[in-house]
Amino acid sequence: MKKAWQLAAAAILCLILISHAVAAEKIYINGIDANFPPFAYVDKKGVPDGFDIKSLNWIAKDQGFQVKHQPQDWDSIVPSLLAKKIDIVASGMSITDARKKQVNFSIPYWKIQQVLVAKKDARLTVEQALAAGNRIGVQRGTTEAKWMDENLIKKKGLKFQLVQYDSAPLAIEDVLNGRIAAAAMDDAPAKDAISKKKAVKILGTFGMPDEQFGYAVRKEDTAFLNKINAGLTKLMKTPYWKELVKTYIDKK
Repeated sequence: MKKAWQLAAAAILCLILISHAVAAEKIYINGIDANFPPFAYVDKKGVPDGFDIKSLNWIAKDQGFQVKHQPQDWDSIVPSLLAKKIDIVASGMSITDARKKQVNFSIPYWKIQQVLVAKKDARLTVEQALAAGNRIGVQRGTTEAKWMDENLIKKKGLKFQLVQYDSAPLAIEDVLNGRIAAAAMDDAPAKDAISKKKAVKILGTFGMPDEQFGYAVRKEDTAFLNKINAGLTKLMKTPYWKELVKTYIDKK
């Protein structure tokens, strides 16, 4: 009897150790936009890179977890998170009231403006770019796409046409080849394109309120969110944060 009890106890202990080992080896999947420089993108070698990639890598190391970055279609990124296909979105996601109903966000880490980008030699104002008959590019699934449709087209009755793209850089390419008059996007990817010598310029903002970026997780993952916030708070106080900003965002 005693031997049987000892064997049962040993089996239970084994199960506990195995479960702890599995938990310790969990790799958190970060769903990213594969073409959203400077925050997240896949480089020419197929390796995820960008401000958010490097930031989350630092946080993971600091907080003792593993992370893998996996490209996702941006317009289905939140459903993928809720379906547990990914565990976090650290990829230039705007914090909005609508998204807060579905996910929890980390502390904000970057403030952005939405701007219109046109050819460098275009003689356009923001108002002229949004005139009737013009085509304006926008990335599908973004806050600017929704805001422009609801506020400029439906409420104000402006007659320009929204053209949907898979990414901001693709919209910029169609600006350059003349397929669209301008493209709406966050100011960071717009400045990134200019830093890469793309022949474009920022026309200005178009009335959309400024937004802040945050990392999104499922509402039930409170312990994970606490780790993210602790690591992000710590990172933002380090010289490495300033180095990342200089390398990826404030490029000269």
